[in-house]
Amino acid sequence: MGEKPRKLLVLYASQTGNALDAAERIGREAERRGCSASIVSTDEFDSSSLPHEEAVVFVVSTTGQGDSPDSFKAFWRFLLQRNLGNCWLQRVRYAVFGLGDSGYQKYNFVAKKLDKRLSDLGATTIIEKGLGDDQHPSGYEGTLDPWMLSLWSTLYQINPKYFPKGPDVKISQDEVIDQPKYRILYHKREKLDPNLLAESDIIQRARGMSPGKLFKEKSKPDCFLKMTRNEVLTKAGSTKDVRHFEFQFVSSTIEYEVGDVVELLPSQNSSSIDAFIERCDLDPESFITVGPRETENNGVNEEMITELPIKLKTFIELTMDVTSASPRRYFFEVMSFYATAEHEKERLLYFASPEGRDDLYNYNQKERRSILEVLEDFPSVQIPFEWLVQLVPPLKARAFSISSSLLAHPAQVHLTVSIVSWITPYKRTRKGLCSSWLASLTPEQEVNIPVWFHKGSLPAPSQSLPLILVGPGTGCAPFRGLISERSVQAQSSPVAPIMFFFGCRNKDTDFLYRDFWESHSREGGTLSEEKGGGFYTAFSRDQPKKVYVQHKIREMSKKVWDLLCDGAAVYVAGSSTKMPSDVMSALEEIVSEETGGSKEVASRWLKALEKAGRYNVEAWS
Repeated sequence: MGEKPRKLLVLYASQTGNALDAAERIGREAERRGCSASIVSTDEFDSSSLPHEEAVVFVVSTTGQGDSPDSFKAFWRFLLQRNLGNCWLQRVRYAVFGLGDSGYQKYNFVAKKLDKRLSDLGATTIIEKGLGDDQHPSGYEGTLDPWMLSLWSTLYQINPKYFPKGPDVKISQDEVIDQPKYRILYHKREKLDPNLLAESDIIQRARGMSPGKLFKEKSKPDCFLKMTRNEVLTKAGSTKDVRHFEFQFVSSTIEYEVGDVVELLPSQNSSSIDAFIERCDLDPESFITVGPRETENNGVNEEMITELPIKLKTFIELTMDVTSASPRRYFFEVMSFYATAEHEKERLLYFASPEGRDDLYNYNQKERRSILEVLEDFPSVQIPFEWLVQLVPPLKARAFSISSSLLAHPAQVHLTVSIVSWITPYKRTRKGLCSSWLASLTPEQEVNIPVWFHKGSLPAPSQSLPLILVGPGTGCAPFRGLISERSVQAQSSPVAPIMFFFGCRNKDTDFLYRDFWESHSREGGTLSEEKGGGFYTAFSRDQPKKVYVQHKIREMSKKVWDLLCDGAAVYVAGSSTKMPSDVMSALEEIVSEETGGSKEVASRWLKALEKAGRYNVEAWS
């Protein structure tokens, strides 16, 4: 009886899809070398079976502020159990690859702590952890490529049985090496009554069938919103376009709290959708169901036959981002198999190769080329729809902090949104899909917007909790809701004081909601000095030396310290990379000055505050 063939387990934790993409790539490369690989998300894996795996590759991302993806949290809690002991994983060999951004303080924090914990539990590393960096000229792949080569050769040295085809594989240019993972059934039209489905059911069905694993958990919208107001907050001369949007609930109302987050599913430009359908030679009116190709009996799985089909055009509109997200590197590789013009095939193969990686990054990600633009650049390519369903980036809902309070704004949702646009290195103007779509809407159009509500990282505070709020730029959004709410509460019962630090570039052009904050800081208002609070502004560009919120916090150190001693909680929100850590440093300085203790003691004091739920940060990129 020969030794059984070896298997590789690839466990991933992904927030935006990059770690999933990297994990799938590792799995594909292993299978090309003759080693079967299973790719599983950490929230779908039975953690107690980890000691029985012989070789595991972990691919984990770290979000800006050093947080782990949601799918990693329960798995990590399991690994931290005290009773596991340092021999628990003694039979396991592992390798960790992290995806992060060295522009942030806690760079690849999740990968680093996972690597250490696995080692503490007795597991053996195959190779040193790899740390992918968004700042690298070709993104995380700049590290992933050489790291994978080293992984294959080391595994092969450990046991050649891993790779019956050897550790180095050359791809043949003419055969399609992989099968698409999904199959599509086309249905006859006459069976279908188009009036059967409500809009929310259609969205649930389309997004439930879609391969985008990241929105499986809740494909049905909580409800729909309708815009009632679209107002520009920034003044002429500002470098930004920030809007105040108001919405009302359509049909059902959701009871949200201040600090909550709402996710909106944006609509794509309909002429671009039509152009994509035409370029790919698809029939927009056909009805389809989408399902996984692999099924137990290799037949078509039952669900695909019994599920209600959906119109192809609707499926694309609701699940496939054809107009704003860039394709992955693997898309170029698959395109090369379907290119009939020789020069296109060569270019695509070059893009998919390690040598062409930086050029691809410059052509694709740096320019944020959409799927549609890429397909138009390679006209000889006709990709089957199955591949498109698998490889076109999923259309993601976009999350925003709510800037209203149900108490102050009954049956309404307000948002404060910076309209995203930028110029690429090749001088092309790109716009954020969701924000530019919202900016183009008017109340008269009466568009129903599908939304989902969530808890953010800012818990709704009780009215007796004193607050120190720091929210520069659109970071002020959750605090507009919070301050509105507390001023309504103040009419009938006593409330605790609030200090609010706001910052922006210029007082005249970027001072969002100026009248609102100033009216609340006048006599007797929620932010007024006589109520124990205060409103402090930092206008970074209005004087030669830049002034930011952390400088204003330092100026008010005595008052900040007194409020902290009264049990205040600190809430920080905003879209800046460094701001949260600069605010933390300013507070450390205040604590060490006021207590006469060292920086370390102050840092521990703030950590304890965080543990107690009194130091909360909501940051977005």
